[in-house]
Amino acid sequence: MTLRTEFLSALAAFESAARHQNFARAGDELHLTASAVSHHVRKLEARLGVALFQRHARGVSLTAEGRRLADSASSAMADMESVAGALQGAPGEGERVRVSTLHSLTYTWLMPRLSDFAARHPDIRLGIDTEVGLTRFEDGGADLAIRHGPGHWPGLTAHHLMDDALFPVAAPGFATRHGIDTPARIAGLPLIHDLARQGWHDWFRHAGVAVARIEERFVFSDTTDALEAAACGLGVALAREKIAAPDLARGRLVELPGPRLPTRWQYYVVYPAHRRLRPAARSFVDWILTQR
Repeated sequence: MTLRTEFLSALAAFESAARHQNFARAGDELHLTASAVSHHVRKLEARLGVALFQRHARGVSLTAEGRRLADSASSAMADMESVAGALQGAPGEGERVRVSTLHSLTYTWLMPRLSDFAARHPDIRLGIDTEVGLTRFEDGGADLAIRHGPGHWPGLTAHHLMDDALFPVAAPGFATRHGIDTPARIAGLPLIHDLARQGWHDWFRHAGVAVARIEERFVFSDTTDALEAAACGLGVALAREKIAAPDLARGRLVELPGPRLPTRWQYYVVYPAHRRLRPAARSFVDWILTQR
């Protein structure tokens, strides 16, 4: 199908309405009335011969056909913004990306990979914010975030980044000195804990070890601190695979006997569903999804 000039404004109205899932919000963005946005969408639906939105009492939602067109339209808009930015000359705010993520993941997993991103996108400047609270995307906040969670958050688009698993680790000398050869042996040793939602109770149950009472000798708010305590010989820590990988590779920690417990939560890249990613932010998302 050839889109004539008069349908380009309808496509722009549809793309905005698809991002917001709301005609009134799209109208505010485009300086149109909600009725005008609805008119543009209906004109596009008539031209294509398919319904792009399901209309119901609580608002609108995309049909399968609407989702296909929305994905394509969003990509086309981002490409045009990228070209327009390049034609304007010097890199500006559009070439800066703010990423909110967890300190533990930044230090052990993301940081060693950023040189690859820098080599591929030398004109994009990154701002990395490490925080444990909910990310504020509005008012000059982050463009996107990397989070450990269930994968569904109201108002956010979430892309699965990678799974994770829990298993016990200790310093090599500590493991040798205490002769750790079974999961049951771990229960009687000093245990190190962080504030993750899954902990020693979950792992011992998964390992088939009945433990009447678990005494956690050291508790840390950050996972990297818990692993550092284990590397210093203070006890046994319950490690997440992605966070412990560098210390295991360097021999500062060793994995102890027992099964790996898949985590209930995984890592996701998230950003507001109603806001189209700027080209630089889209480049970061496309890149990081290749790193899993």
